[in-house]
Amino acid sequence: MPDALSTTREGPVARLRLDRPELHNAFDATLIGALTGELGRLATDPQVRVVVLEGSGKSFSAGADLNWMRGMANADEATNREDALALARLMRTLDELPKPTIARVHGAAMGGGVGLVACCDIAIGVPEAKFGLTEARLGLLPAVISPYVIAAIGPRQARRWFATGEIFDAAMAERIGLLHDVVPASGLDEAVDRQVKLLLKAGPVASAQAKTLVRSVQAHVDRDALDGATADLIAAMRVSPEGQEGLTAFLDKRAPAWAGD
Repeated sequence: MPDALSTTREGPVARLRLDRPELHNAFDATLIGALTGELGRLATDPQVRVVVLEGSGKSFSAGADLNWMRGMANADEATNREDALALARLMRTLDELPKPTIARVHGAAMGGGVGLVACCDIAIGVPEAKFGLTEARLGLLPAVISPYVIAAIGPRQARRWFATGEIFDAAMAERIGLLHDVVPASGLDEAVDRQVKLLLKAGPVASAQAKTLVRSVQAHVDRDALDGATADLIAAMRVSPEGQEGLTAFLDKRAPAWAGD
């Protein structure tokens, strides 16, 4: 794997670290490809139950690498489209990853970095973190990441931040829904670990399918069909091995097998 990305394993937890600190973990084609590929591998690893995404150095991710952007500015439209599709595949892979994901935001997240935060199921940051969807300053828009950012912060907030390119702080990020929690830097790892422990206490299939359920509910406009789909889902889960173990453990007043001690 390229040095721009590293993976460490702590039992059922995989930590993906963007590792270009000298460039504030900015994206280029190599990092996009490496991150997409590694997420794909983790998606099919039955031993992995939680994925934590983090950055090295001062920033979480500064978005696009300036040299990469310079190259794209000199490329034709077809090449730019292929390049944008690669970023779209990364965002979709992260958003649909069949494992719960946590963004550990210890520093600035700009542009595509905001996209990564929005694609994660849980996002925790520090007060010093800064955020910006600054593409409008370049005469561009955060088009590829927009589905995920809009889902996180809502359309009205997105209209403001997409149009102004304004930098905002962690308190605002929490207020609009981009971050779930803001904690002191000294307590960031503890806060992430708390979420990991909560996820590991949940049924592996249930926690992995939570995002699928939310996406399905959002997509339904036929309420009768939605009632049927959600009834089908819970019925299938109740009779599944995981559901049976969870219900039996609850009735027996013990921890389910997946929760360990």
